Amino acid sequence: MKNLLKNKVIIITGSSRGIGGATARLAKKYGARVIVHDKDENKQLKKCAKALKTSYIFCDVADEIAVKKAVENVMRKEKKIDILVNCAGINSAKSFLETTDQDWLEVFKVNELGTVHFCKAVIPFMQKKGTGRIVNVASLRGYDVASGNTAYSASKAAIINLTASLAKEYAPTIAVNAVAPGFCDTDMSKTWTKAVRKKATQSLLGRIAKPDEIAEAILFLASDKAEFITGQTLLVDGGYSIAGK
Repeated sequence: MKNLLKNKVIIITGSSRGIGGATARLAKKYGARVIVHDKDENKQLKKCAKALKTSYIFCDVADEIAVKKAVENVMRKEKKIDILVNCAGINSAKSFLETTDQDWLEVFKVNELGTVHFCKAVIPFMQKKGTGRIVNVASLRGYDVASGNTAYSASKAAIINLTASLAKEYAPTIAVNAVAPGFCDTDMSKTWTKAVRKKATQSLLGRIAKPDEIAEAILFLASDKAEFITGQTLLVDGGYSIAGK
């Protein structure tokens, strides 16, 4: 597996921490030329790039023009983009009646449109190259809706639909898949209440996921090992979604 992604150029959005960060570290281990990303040129992003001895880009995924410029900069330096992993995202824990239009727009601008913007920027280069792989990060909540984060759940369901739509439109040149993580030990998990943490451990495996475990699923779909897979969303939740059925 050491050379799983040897010499592949991979952009991973939202990769200075969490699942994105774990995916960047693992991709580097697998031989990829990794481009890490965050919203701005912060210390965490620079630290991540330095640790991996790799390049970084920064832009607001909700800003289509900024995304396009960032991707063009990658192309000028790397001459190709083999893989795009869309990890950038935000959550909203408000109940439905508490949410404002602005809350909904903000979540969809980052989670859904952010994914759209990077796909739109990268796909033309993959088409010229004649091949490419895209992996979007959805969520268990795109299937198993919970109260209190309606906007987030809806945005992740939209990513699942987008993934299938893009796979149809750009086959056979570009494979597009998604990973839908269940509860995972990231910075966000530190904000969980006791009730949420108890619920999170009710998977068939009796625990929450480690970011590296989600990263393995993402990079499998990004690799040539998944050549005959497209338009699919892989649910990686430790069996949580069927535990009570």
